[in-house]
Amino acid sequence: MNPKLVAAFLLLGVVLAAGCGAARPSKYYQLTVPNNLSADPPSDPYPVSLLLASLISSHLYREDRIVYSSGGQSMGAYEYQRWAEPPTEMIEEVLLRELRASGRYRGVNSMRSGARGDYVISGRLYDFKEVSGPPLLARVSFELTMRDNKTASTVWNHSYSHDEPVDGKDVPAIVGALNRNVQRGVSEFRSSLNEYFSTHPVSPSTQ
Repeated sequence: MNPKLVAAFLLLGVVLAAGCGAARPSKYYQLTVPNNLSADPPSDPYPVSLLLASLISSHLYREDRIVYSSGGQSMGAYEYQRWAEPPTEMIEEVLLRELRASGRYRGVNSMRSGARGDYVISGRLYDFKEVSGPPLLARVSFELTMRDNKTASTVWNHSYSHDEPVDGKDVPAIVGALNRNVQRGVSEFRSSLNEYFSTHPVSPSTQ
């Protein structure tokens, strides 16, 4: 074989090997549900069942890369720091589990389950990102609305927006701040929804 050709093949092998060795492994993170979830103070559950629809959002929050904002309108996403699931799906899961754990409702299910419900909760995720600073912040903003299936009218809505300080400068610290922010927002939604049903009594015979 031509010596020059052999040398070319050897050089190509070295380059490919170096490229494989330089590949960085991706790290994955997920939102958590508080371990101390408990039912609200004892009372009869509201005689209603809830369905949770998928959150609407931009494609950035329907993918798995962690998003950051460097100021103004500029945004980007980390290549090797990713969510285990898209943020919209993780937030839906946290909300679903918290509402179920409250013990306030006859049933709480995802619309994807095929279950039937008296009310449908839907929403839009606007922000779920690192905001470079100083100070470094974790921004979460989303809105939920609830539709009465019987009347097809919107009967409740609630908006949440908060910048959570980040205790550190690395991605795990940012993830921790986003996690705290989501838990705070879901807790606020849970209280607001409970207040709605406590001030708008529903008779079992009307649903």
